[in-house]
Amino acid sequence: MQAALKVVLEPIFESDFRSCSYGFRPNRRAQDAIAEIHLFGSRTYEWVLDADIEACFDTISHSALMDRVRKRVGDKRVLRLVKAFLKSGILTELGNEEATTAGTPQGGILSPLLANIALSALDDAFGEDWERLMGAASKRKYRRRIGKANWRLIRYADDFVIMVAGTQDDAESLRRSVVGVLAPMGLRLSESKTQVVHLDDGFDFLGFRIQRCRKRGTRRYHVYTYPSKKSVDRLKAKIRAVTHNPGTPLGAVLSRANSILAGWCNYFRHGVSKRVFSYLGAFSWRRVVNWLRRKHKGLTWKELRRRFCQDRWNVSWLGITLYEPAKVKVSRYRYRGANIPTPWVHRYTA
Repeated sequence: MQAALKVVLEPIFESDFRSCSYGFRPNRRAQDAIAEIHLFGSRTYEWVLDADIEACFDTISHSALMDRVRKRVGDKRVLRLVKAFLKSGILTELGNEEATTAGTPQGGILSPLLANIALSALDDAFGEDWERLMGAASKRKYRRRIGKANWRLIRYADDFVIMVAGTQDDAESLRRSVVGVLAPMGLRLSESKTQVVHLDDGFDFLGFRIQRCRKRGTRRYHVYTYPSKKSVDRLKAKIRAVTHNPGTPLGAVLSRANSILAGWCNYFRHGVSKRVFSYLGAFSWRRVVNWLRRKHKGLTWKELRRRFCQDRWNVSWLGITLYEPAKVKVSRYRYRGANIPTPWVHRYTA
């Protein structure tokens, strides 16, 4: 039922959502948000409000959310169904049902769309400021000339950043503005995860580390995006878990490690990731080889290589070869912004 309701509601609200929002939307992905940050970071937007909403999916106000839904949906049967899902309750581990007075359905198909509807209040507030005050390049230049700041919101679900061309005080004042916009929706910023940072110091967003650095051998500074240390550590923990039990068949170890490495590299291939890929390839190879030596303690290193290494080097078994991240081609992901196609926009804007 939630899936059927999403089919009805998503086209309606997609025609209203702004281009600065990327999470849980068709034809949009995390790399689009990173590309927009890279674009504005390369254009003197040096201060960053890196924000995170605390327990977003659990604390959204039902009344405020329903008010936003009613602005676009007039069918009372649909409204009653949305409200019923919001009030459906939670089944605990002990089998007891707890009422839900706030938040969206836990793990529900409809939850991401409802969260985007609620958080579109933030998009609208900052989007209207952008169009009214900073929409044209001439306006932005004039504002900087008289000492006023420019800013741009980029949001992916409940994680968002505000790029600021101005001062640290300008970024701090925008933090207070964000608090004011989120409060009516029953939301608040996470104090531990929200910070104002300079682009030269760098920050983590959607698994990437984004930082402005001097290009080696030159005096020019560029914005670089590469896998964050936390992302690398999480991947290494997964590879360690796969290669922990010597009793697991080699084919199963290689298949699981390959799927983990391939998915991770595909996500981070649009960035400065070549050196990290090479490092992770060597790390994974060492983990698998050490796992083999524990599994076959009676075999010499020469015999292990003869049995399990293709070309006496790459670990292989029954046609499955250990994935080599170093061979993944990296490329720049180009900013698309408002040019991202929306499947239903032309049908529902009338």
